[in-house]
Amino acid sequence: MTDKRALTAPCGMDCFNCLIHESNLTEEVAESVHAKWGVPKEKIACKGCRQQDGKHFHLPDGCATLDCVKATGVGLCCDCDDFPCAYLAPTADGAAQYPHNIKLYNLCRIKKIGIERWIEEAGRTRKKYFTGKFVVGKGQAG
Repeated sequence: MTDKRALTAPCGMDCFNCLIHESNLTEEVAESVHAKWGVPKEKIACKGCRQQDGKHFHLPDGCATLDCVKATGVGLCCDCDDFPCAYLAPTADGAAQYPHNIKLYNLCRIKKIGIERWIEEAGRTRKKYFTGKFVVGKGQAG
């Protein structure tokens, strides 16, 4: 069993639910990533941000957010006095493909309900993020 607290990235990503995390990676996903980005299949599986010091094929130079968290000495970005900061600013670019925009939501939920309760709901939130529909004035539907 994995420690989901340790597999929560400082930025609020739920690594334990990520399709490329080593515990979730399927041959189908590996083939898709390989075909789309040309990444060798043996380099696709991720152990999690903290376990790999923020370095992975999609972050070859590391993660500035992780570096910031280490420098400030907080466990999660939402514990920082500067939360939320520019590292967490949402963007439309890539929003349909990357879960970047969910990070701020996750961190707000962690701050509000605690990490244990958030872990219980994170999978449902991620599923809605990628499969739900947005309704103006109502947020997610579905």
